[in-house]
Parts: sequence; C-alpha cells; structure tokens
Amino acid sequence: MLNNTRAKILWIFIICFLANQNIYSQNVSKTGTTAASFLEIGVGAAANGMGGAFVGLSNDASSLFWNVGGIATLNQYEAILVHTNWVADTKFDYAGLVIPLGDFGNLGLSFTSLSMDDMKVRTVEQPDGTGENFSAGDISIAISFARSLTERFSVGISAKYIKQSIWHMSSSAFAVDAGTIFKTDLLGGLTIGAVLSNFGTPMRLDGRDTRYFIRVDETKQGSNERIPTNIELDSWDLPLHFQIGVSLPAFQYDNNKLTVSADAIVPNNDYQSLNVGAEFSFMDFFLLRGGYNSLFLMDAEGGLSFGAGVNSKMLLSTAIVNFDYAFRDFGKLKNVHTFSVGIKF
Repeated sequence: MLNNTRAKILWIFIICFLANQNIYSQNVSKTGTTAASFLEIGVGAAANGMGGAFVGLSNDASSLFWNVGGIATLNQYEAILVHTNWVADTKFDYAGLVIPLGDFGNLGLSFTSLSMDDMKVRTVEQPDGTGENFSAGDISIAISFARSLTERFSVGISAKYIKQSIWHMSSSAFAVDAGTIFKTDLLGGLTIGAVLSNFGTPMRLDGRDTRYFIRVDETKQGSNERIPTNIELDSWDLPLHFQIGVSLPAFQYDNNKLTVSADAIVPNNDYQSLNVGAEFSFMDFFLLRGGYNSLFLMDAEGGLSFGAGVNSKMLLSTAIVNFDYAFRDFGKLKNVHTFSVGIKF
C-alpha cells in the first residue's frame, strides 16, 4: 500500500515536470510588464492551503477562478466568499456562485475586488499633503458556463470585465478564461486539468490626471503657460497564464483520504514554475492541507503554505458549510492569511 502511494506521488511530479520541462528557456522574466496583477491572486483558502495546485482538482466553487471546467462537476448550488488581508495593507475579496442547470450545464457568477484605504495626495511642494485624498482599486466581474461532454470530460469558459482605477484615472478590459477537466482510470483515478486564463484586450490608464499645461515656445510672442496637453500612456497586456494540473487520491481508507496535486504554470510575465500540494481528509469532516507554490521560480519570495478546514455536513441536513483557512509565506513580504466560507445547498 505504501509503495503504491509513493509511486502515485512520483507520477504526479513526473507528469508536471514533463509539461514544464523548458522551465528556464526564457532569458528575461518580464516581471512587472502586465496590467491587472490582481487577477493572479489565488482564490479560496482550500486551494491556497495546497500551494495553489488546484487546476487538476477544481472540486468547489473556487473553480470559477482556478479552472472553470471544474464547475461542470458540481451538482448543487454552491457559493464561496473569500477575504484576504493582502500585501501592502490592501484587501482582497472574492464572491462566487455556481448554479446547476441540469443536463444543459452549469452557470457561474463571480466578483473580484482589490481595495485599499484612502491615501494623502502629496506633491514636491507639499510633501505633508495637499488636503486631498486619493484611492485606488481593481474589480473584475465574470460570467461562466461549463458542461460535461462525457462522464469523464468537461469544458468551461468565462467572460469577464476588468477595471482598474487610481484617483481620476481608470482603465478597463475584457477577457476570457477557458478550462477543461479529464478524469482517467490511471493510477486509481488520475484527473488532468488545463486552463488558459486572462486572454483579452490590453489596458491603458486614461483620465484627467494625464492633463497638464505647458508653454510651447518661450521665444514666440503670445506664448503662455496655459497650453493644455495630455500625456499619452502606454498600454499593457493582461497576465496571460497557461496551466496544466494533475491530481489523484494517493491513499484512501474508509472515510480517510489523502489527495496530492501539482500544477505546471506558463505565464507571459514571469518564468515557468510548479505548484504542489496535498490534502488529508479525516472522516470527510476535518481537512489538513499543505503545499508549496512557485517551485523552480528564480528570485521567488516564500512559497510554503498550509491550511485547515471543517466540513459541516455531519451537523446540518439542509446545507453544507465549509470553513477554511490558509497561511502563505511571502518571504520578505508579510505573511498572508486567507479565510473562506463555502456553502452548498
């Protein structure tokens, strides 16, 4: 039994390593060259506790983020609420809802927000503040649809509207996600997932903060310092990701189960990397999770994660409520704590 479990875990790493074998093929990481980075923040304490290795698992409402094809396998109404005190005193919130439509498929709705407290407007002349405050924030609204084409294979797609704003400036874009889930009989139930995220239009900030006044030519009579002009800002692509993930039950005895998973990630704004994770379920009531994200990623901060969850289905008859927590180590940045609540009804 133990040797069989070890063999399954080894296969997980072999599959993802082969999918990610050109891991150092890029000479330049392109870090910081895309807009809307909040779209890369992982959703859900369960997935984050497993190091973000969730593309091949995708078995709850957070699949709306990780792999939209996974919502096709949900047979109940399911909602998820997530709150994270993110880095640099920002707040990340997410809400998602999956609506089963019978044989037609499943519909999903989600909302993502990254916000911060107001800050003072400071200038070179008034470093202590001008008396004004400014705010910045990002939002994304998505509608998703997924359907099982066979008992083993499902596909899904999401269309989303994205907006970023800072003071009097804003930018918006449209994007799509597409994902698949394929369940096999290999190794006792290997599941393979693949997803393409944030394929969409570029973003460029625009607004009255780009307007200022200049003197065109001091040598010309009639020239003055009130000639209006606008700064034309560059446009930036969205953080496009391709991910392939695998998961399988490595060990199962009665109602106790160990699931392992791994994801290979190919982004357009960084080097390639791996996420790995595991979840142990005790009596389908108490869950322990651990993982590591951004394996093989050069100059990555932190990476270790762990978490726990409680499933209330043994306590309630009308609905199932999951309470989950995850801790993520971000190295020189402060540690991040994520809380999420999932409801099935």
